[in-house]
Amino acid sequence: MIKAIFFDWFNTLARFDPPRQELHSQAFQEFGIKLSPKQLFPGLLIADKNWFEENIKSKVEERSPQEQAELGIRYEATILAEAGVSAPKETLAKVLKRVQQLYEGMTFVLFDDVLSTLKTLKQQNFILGSLTNAPQDMNPICHKLGLEPYLDFVVTSQEVGADKPKPPIFLVALERAGVKASEAVHVGDQYKIDVVGARGVGIIPILIDRYDLYPEVSDCPRIHSLRCVTSLVLVTGREI
Repeated sequence: MIKAIFFDWFNTLARFDPPRQELHSQAFQEFGIKLSPKQLFPGLLIADKNWFEENIKSKVEERSPQEQAELGIRYEATILAEAGVSAPKETLAKVLKRVQQLYEGMTFVLFDDVLSTLKTLKQQNFILGSLTNAPQDMNPICHKLGLEPYLDFVVTSQEVGADKPKPPIFLVALERAGVKASEAVHVGDQYKIDVVGARGVGIIPILIDRYDLYPEVSDCPRIHSLRCVTSLVLVTGREI
């Protein structure tokens, strides 16, 4: 029987505001590349996926400044490539620097399906937690966004000293929830980080695929809205 449900943070519970595609569009236009936020969004998602997978190999923030810059330039090139555009490496380096400046003013906003879903699950006495690779204290952000009444705890990679998909962050969540791995579900948007990581310690994974990035995935429940979590754990009698 499922007793606890854990949620990834970015692109599961929350996204950046203003939307990153708007900031990338602004940066590209400043250097003569005129693409709308809508045109850039698909490439941004692919670039995210590639970056997260690079981070699994070795933490990006711990690599040399030169390698970090190369990864950043590749990130911007991927965004453009998905829109059918290319740019010189020198231009991409300038865009990357400008994007980093624009990112400094960003905050988080919740997806529309978050609070209603967490409220329903809390009313059913599930233990709820969030597991994130964010390198910061998330409690002030959760307070500001109105998540405190629903989340029993937040576990960050910073406090446990290891990012998902490594086991420690999942094991700490199980300890705080006071449940066995077979009694917990983890919901996240990155297959190699959230699904593989959760399954590696025996937690049941659910992939939230808000933007249809993983149409090929069939080895775990794949949902497009957080509201589907409620039906999966309640309609199935808390068993998935």
